[in-house]
Amino acid sequence: MHFKTSFGFIILLLTVLSCQHKPIEAQEVAIIPQPNSINISKSVFVLNRATSINSEDTFKISSDFLKSYLESGGIEVNSGNDITFIVDKNLGKEAYSLNISEDKIEIKASTDQGAFYAVQTLRQLLPVEFESGSFEGSQVNIPALVIEDAPQFTYRGMHLDVSRHMFSVDFIKKYIDAIAMLKMNTFHWHLTDDQGWRIEIKKYPKLQEIAAYRDGTLVGHYSDQPHQFDGKKYGGYYTQEEVKEVVAYAKERFVTVIPEIEMPGHAQAAIAAYPELGCTGEQVKVAQKWGVFEDIYCPNQKTFAFLEDVLDEVLELFPSEFIHIGGDEAPKTRWKNCAHCQALIKSEGLKDEHELQSYFITKMEKYLNSKGRQIIGWDEILEGGLAPNATVMSWRGTSGAVEAAKSGHNVVMTPTSHCYFDYYQSDGEDEPLAIGGFLPLEKVYGFNPIPEELTKEEQKYVLGAQGNIWTEYIPIEDHLEYMAFPRMLAMSEVVWSNPENKNYKDFVSRLEHFHKRLDILDINYANHLYEIEGDLVSEDGKAFFEFKTLTEGKTIRYTLDGTEPNLESEIYTERIPITKSTKLNAAVFNSEKQLGKTFTQEMVFHKAVGAKITINKEPHKSYSGSGVEGLINGISGSDSRYGDKEWLGFWGDDIEITIDLGEEKEINTIETRFYNGNGQWIYAPREIVIEYLLQDGMSFTDKHNLKKSNDKIIEFDCKLIKIEDLEIKVEKIILKIPNFGTIPEGKQGAGNKAWTFIDEIIVN
Repeated sequence: MHFKTSFGFIILLLTVLSCQHKPIEAQEVAIIPQPNSINISKSVFVLNRATSINSEDTFKISSDFLKSYLESGGIEVNSGNDITFIVDKNLGKEAYSLNISEDKIEIKASTDQGAFYAVQTLRQLLPVEFESGSFEGSQVNIPALVIEDAPQFTYRGMHLDVSRHMFSVDFIKKYIDAIAMLKMNTFHWHLTDDQGWRIEIKKYPKLQEIAAYRDGTLVGHYSDQPHQFDGKKYGGYYTQEEVKEVVAYAKERFVTVIPEIEMPGHAQAAIAAYPELGCTGEQVKVAQKWGVFEDIYCPNQKTFAFLEDVLDEVLELFPSEFIHIGGDEAPKTRWKNCAHCQALIKSEGLKDEHELQSYFITKMEKYLNSKGRQIIGWDEILEGGLAPNATVMSWRGTSGAVEAAKSGHNVVMTPTSHCYFDYYQSDGEDEPLAIGGFLPLEKVYGFNPIPEELTKEEQKYVLGAQGNIWTEYIPIEDHLEYMAFPRMLAMSEVVWSNPENKNYKDFVSRLEHFHKRLDILDINYANHLYEIEGDLVSEDGKAFFEFKTLTEGKTIRYTLDGTEPNLESEIYTERIPITKSTKLNAAVFNSEKQLGKTFTQEMVFHKAVGAKITINKEPHKSYSGSGVEGLINGISGSDSRYGDKEWLGFWGDDIEITIDLGEEKEINTIETRFYNGNGQWIYAPREIVIEYLLQDGMSFTDKHNLKKSNDKIIEFDCKLIKIEDLEIKVEKIILKIPNFGTIPEGKQGAGNKAWTFIDEIIVN
């Protein structure tokens, strides 16, 4: 690898001359995703109105794109050898070489697709005004350099759910443009679900008349009780002509569109149009709220004929190798009570309803295989046995991917912990409504799509990864872009760049500049680059607060009395001693003004802060927070975002936590909270047991119920337990927290182990 700058961040001396040849300020140019190798020289190539392009038919799409892009910036392109496209059969299908010297630019690739990615890199070496056609100069000095580049993974995708909320064809094209700009190659289009069927199927007109529309939509969050609805008819669908238009548009940018037609679950909209597709035959409505519904496809001949007919029309529209068939969150309640289903289980020698789902998926796979296509589905398709040729999209963590890869099946990684862009991305209370969770930019960037449990041989089955955007709480385009960007940029680097070239601090520096490109492309994005991270750390029984911010050349100013920081406030230079409960405010400043939002942290300085703490089970690696020490660091987690660094998450484990105070201390209260987001499979425990150890070896135990019955669970809140009036002297406190157990039928995640999330343990 050759890098002139740290981890390849390019500070290019790009001089733009106006029509009067007055120099405009030199600008930094960021390349995202990070190329494999960059070698920069001191000379420049002058791009001007005399610049010419030489390309053969092999590179028609990429050369036409470059010609159009330059001309939009006012650079008329002629035929000639200034910019030359060259066939190099030694390069891989998506690899390229970009060689810029003083007198020419050479783009080498073995395919038009590889050359297209070279053009996307060259695009980022030009002024951002080219994006809007607002560049007014006569020439651009581009630094001479050599870039050798190729992707790490073959599958580099972004997903979009249009069933919950629908978006225009123009916006879908804009979304595909962004995918292509970032050298991603797959658009996963989620077209059918309980809340709406979004693709025209001519043989079944009721899909357009009934399944495409719902009578109203949930207002607020699913957790808000009682549920309220707006009573407004909502819906629509993409005509087959519009679908063809989108697919053709994507093809011109080397983006493959994979349609998703959900089965056997998430089918209530289709069943609303054709009740005979369900097990009961009863009329249902297109769902108006979010969640998992019991009305799923009945595995009978009418259903299979319907789905084969639907897929026949889908295959005519989408040339993709993969067809996504969903396969997730299919409650088996209807099947258990269906005489036909039970008879089918018996006649086919199936073990249970899970194997019946495998039978269903395998039958559909055989049909698609007969048409020359392959199925891809969410990791629930593993249940009951995986269909022979299926590819698994692993969303419930990485265990599904590991199981599939070890069985020789291809895998696309998209776990909720790192790839669900409908989660909150900041702790700020002014963030737009989201489903829950917490997925900041840094966590996306740090994702490694290859599970550590896989051998080198098994790793070859990991095709890549994708970011997912589910739109229950995303009704408009600006909101969608805010959730997608800049996390999409981080994901592009996860799937393209070599791990040894990745560096988050460097990425942030490039991203700060890339914001200018997003601005001129009219892409709304979340800007959290000037936010502050803070941690309370313990050392020799003393507590200190540390700050850090991502962007360089900025100053952090803070207050300890709860007032807003300003240009006169204390400058942070070293960690701050904390000896009492404190409300700390801080912000990032330049020499003139505050740049980011104010960081606020309230610290409760209780008797367990700085104590020794141990736990019998490690938290899940996706939700490890600040480690076990974070449970007694004086800082409580978010009220609505269980994925922040203060909540610890455990999947199916019984937990035992020991707090060693170091000496006998008098305590009066113990309190903590458990997250209770049932829609995310998170359940507060039914009870906890607390054991108190005294210095003389004596002990006593209390058992505390958190609720009287399961029916009393309130979704998506925090269950608080507070033990008061203890008035005892103890040396150690042991908390025993049994897992809730298996998620009950009718709930999201039914049949899976529940998660336990625990917050700060406050001892006073």
